[in-house]
Amino acid sequence: MVGDFFIATSGQAEFWTEERCFITELHNDAASPEASLAIARVEPGVTTQLHRLDGICERYIVREGEGIVEVDGKRQHLRVGDQAVIPAGAAQRIENIGPGQLVFYCLCTPRFVPSSYVNLED
Repeated sequence: MVGDFFIATSGQAEFWTEERCFITELHNDAASPEASLAIARVEPGVTTQLHRLDGICERYIVREGEGIVEVDGKRQHLRVGDQAVIPAGAAQRIENIGPGQLVFYCLCTPRFVPSSYVNLED
């Protein structure tokens, strides 16, 4: 018998998004609505789509590379180990300014749901 605490892998592979980055979802399940965790990968020279997440606070934790994150018009340089806390509803995007991949964790509370994503470039 499997415990209520167990969530089996979904086998989700990295996928491309219209946000102009690659995402690998590590944890995003209705059984655990409190949070979700993903890895984002942005290619050199790319700036992600300006967007907001309604009702969801997001944290970026940089694993590899360097970038400039913009939150409600304020810009901050990020490198490995740096973190950005993005309040729910804040306009956000990130630019890869390094020669290699920019890779970072995306921790969302509560968990990310596609209906929360609002494209601010349209």
